[in-house]
Amino acid sequence: MSVDIDITGLPLERIGFSPSPLAELGAMLHALSEPGHHPGLHGWATATAASLKPDLADRLTEADFLWRSARSDILLPSVPGATLAEELDALDRIDDETFVSAAFEITCSAEYGSEVPSPLVDAAQRARVRELSAARGPRQADFTDRMLEDPRALRAWLRRLLEDCEQAFFGDTWERVRGQLAADARHKADLLRHKGLAEALAAVSPAVTLSEDGSRVVVDKLASSRTSAYGGALTFVPTAFGWPHLFVLHRPGWSPVIQYPIASPELPEVMALQVVQCRLEALAHPVRMRLCRTLARGPHTTGELATAYNLTPPEVSRHIATLKKAGLLTTRRRGRYVLHQLDLTVVARIGSDFLQSVLR
Repeated sequence: MSVDIDITGLPLERIGFSPSPLAELGAMLHALSEPGHHPGLHGWATATAASLKPDLADRLTEADFLWRSARSDILLPSVPGATLAEELDALDRIDDETFVSAAFEITCSAEYGSEVPSPLVDAAQRARVRELSAARGPRQADFTDRMLEDPRALRAWLRRLLEDCEQAFFGDTWERVRGQLAADARHKADLLRHKGLAEALAAVSPAVTLSEDGSRVVVDKLASSRTSAYGGALTFVPTAFGWPHLFVLHRPGWSPVIQYPIASPELPEVMALQVVQCRLEALAHPVRMRLCRTLARGPHTTGELATAYNLTPPEVSRHIATLKKAGLLTTRRRGRYVLHQLDLTVVARIGSDFLQSVLR
């Protein structure tokens, strides 16, 4: 599974790397509303939440479904600006139908990436967004009704909310991280210019690659979708608050945007979805689970395992091969014996690798 971006015919100069104040504010708001996704930001989230004035905290709760479960498309500008005000001005220039449709793209819907009418003009879409927001509570349902009934007033309300966030916490935090984000963007742009797109994508994330024929940017995610950047642009936006998420905006008619977490020594290695799936499937078999119980205690030969579990050596060999293919065993030779042992470090990471994969 992946999100594929067709870049056939797209000049390299139309592929850009740039920080975005609005995208970073969206990442911060998500971290505040879902601190469990971001254990490394626990101290910042706790201190920031405690410092919010009650009125601002209440208003953030009203609108938090725009950034809590997923990220609304309005928070990932395809043309990043130098300031939050500049990006909010660009949002103000979007017509109401487009704005409302983008604002409510907050779920992992199978319709995402397809042309669907705006809730302002389509009764089915209006019912859908009302149902989704009602499931998140009465305050979110009220927010949705206000957006659908008077989008201009609600858009002004939302802009004031984001501006108040800038005054309350975002401005100071942005000043602290924007130099780091700009340096990361420059580094990726230099790699693109001097070493090519494949090298630049490898530096973005191991989960972002170039297809063998060079026609597609492939983002390894638990989603299957295709879009095109032909005739437009492809923008990469670094974030200091995004890990483990790797967001891909690919609305029809909009230039795609990928928001990626900047590298940090304390972040774990990104694991491919196929590897995580292979390891989970390898451990799902009851016989292999029992073999792991023994192999976790020390090295054993195939013959020893066959005797211990009343299995034939070929049966054990097949199970051992599956566990080795998944990268769960270490193997060493001692004389004429081959000893297998469970790699406890790898197994201990399975839970965090799985969580990182589903949150990516």
